[in-house]
Amino acid sequence: MNPIQAPTRENPALLIPVNPAIESYMRGLLSQTDHPVLTEMEALAQQCNFPIIGRLVGAFIETLAKTVSARRVFEFGSGYGYSAYWFAKAVGLHGKVYCSDGNPDYREQAKNYLSSAGLWDRVEFNTGMAQDIFAHTDGLFDICYNDVDKGDYPEVWKMAKDRIRPGGLYIADNVLWHGRVALDQFEDIVPGWTEAILEHNHLVFSDPEFDAFINPTRDGVVVARRKSD
Repeated sequence: MNPIQAPTRENPALLIPVNPAIESYMRGLLSQTDHPVLTEMEALAQQCNFPIIGRLVGAFIETLAKTVSARRVFEFGSGYGYSAYWFAKAVGLHGKVYCSDGNPDYREQAKNYLSSAGLWDRVEFNTGMAQDIFAHTDGLFDICYNDVDKGDYPEVWKMAKDRIRPGGLYIADNVLWHGRVALDQFEDIVPGWTEAILEHNHLVFSDPEFDAFINPTRDGVVVARRKSD
């Protein structure tokens, strides 16, 4: 969940997957569904340079969750609850979103935001390393969502894939990594992270138990559906 380096005049080698004008138009279509707490969360992200998934990807994952009638969602890396907002809307009154983050302050922020939106009772927010929390959470999930530090992406995929029910989804953000995955030369935020994302993407797309696709919106979102028996 570290800040993401966007393309700049000083660093033009990075790629923008979707033209910003197109994304602006798409965001405009979603403006009719503004919720005050959502706007507050987005303002905080801008103020603190915190890498939330944003409105377009949020609406996308909510739609995906509703499509598979998700009731149990596990988030590897939840920050202060922005992605959980969208999943919690989708799982309904009897669903549960299992959140994880190493910063206890984010839990309190998430509680305040999601309580204001009437969604906190659909969330179980645990603090600590996401992988450890996942290992101690029983059962299969309709969706496993990966947004931890990028160097851990391959490990999270290996942990999550067997805990997704047939017909369920694995979703991961930042899988295009501002185009670094398609470049021969790039400046990484943290050494090894681009290589980890490349390995992760290869593992997902080469797994015979899953059908996978990358939505290039924002920074790339992979969606992999576990094949039904």
